[in-house]
Amino acid sequence: MYTTSEIIAEYGITENILKEYIDKEQIPLTNGEISKKHFQSVLNFIENTNNRIEKSLEGKERATFNYNFNKNKLNIYKDDAISFLEKLPSNSVDLIVTDPAYSGMNNKLQLGKGRIVGNYSEKGEKDGKWFGEFEDSEENYTKFLSECRRVLKKSTGHIYIMFDSYSLLSLGNIVRDYFDVKNIITWDKVNIGMGHYFRRRHEYIIFATNGNTRKIRNRKFPDVWRFKRVHGSKYPTQKPVEVFQAMIHASAEKDFTVCDPFLGSGSSAIAAIRNQCNFIGCDISEKSIEISTSRIENYVNTSIDILQEKSMAVDENIFWR
Repeated sequence: MYTTSEIIAEYGITENILKEYIDKEQIPLTNGEISKKHFQSVLNFIENTNNRIEKSLEGKERATFNYNFNKNKLNIYKDDAISFLEKLPSNSVDLIVTDPAYSGMNNKLQLGKGRIVGNYSEKGEKDGKWFGEFEDSEENYTKFLSECRRVLKKSTGHIYIMFDSYSLLSLGNIVRDYFDVKNIITWDKVNIGMGHYFRRRHEYIIFATNGNTRKIRNRKFPDVWRFKRVHGSKYPTQKPVEVFQAMIHASAEKDFTVCDPFLGSGSSAIAAIRNQCNFIGCDISEKSIEISTSRIENYVNTSIDILQEKSMAVDENIFWR
């Protein structure tokens, strides 16, 4: 049994809207509770109710950037990833695409004078790093995944999580405890990277669903994606827009809500705009908020991506034909 007050608190729907639906559908209440038999129809209604995310965040979090573009909404917040996800209502997001800043690779592999993505001490923020890394303990990652599962819609929820080789070995198996893992995608960066024992040229992406059987757009999409890395980027670990565009194009429909709790340079937001999706994201880094806000605002107004002037796709026709 589910009380109406519990539903309002967890799913971010107003009391008036829920009451109107219950009255309209003549759903029986027993001491203010809805039976399991009728709860699924209520959940289906809730998933299609607009503005639940915005209402849940009112008064809880400072919006850094808001924009309505061609009837689609884009909102960015400065917050820790887990704290941010905890503020979102349950079953409110259609798709999660994200690239966590895992600490494992950087802690284990120190290359030359700098670490895997460069010499942090010369670059930036108060702690000497460009960005706050996601401490990849099993406890921390378990909490992150549980919140992702809670906010993803049961009917449509797909999730893409990027991994380097170290984090895939240390954390990738935990994803199966929370989602139905469908495939591991290899992102081939085309140009060779760093490394002492076989130089790196790829990263991984775990693709999973939230217990549903919704298919991707096209069964012909391969599980190896050839997109060149971005060189000379203003933000460390900036990923090509095309990596996120492939995820969103494969799994989203127009007006779906896409979430990225590790916003970084904003590549996922640009990809969401191109796919006519709503977008909500956050990052704990001031540098991320500054760079991504400027990038997104410029793209919305001019259709010019100031951080990536050209496509990084090698086999572009595979995804967008």
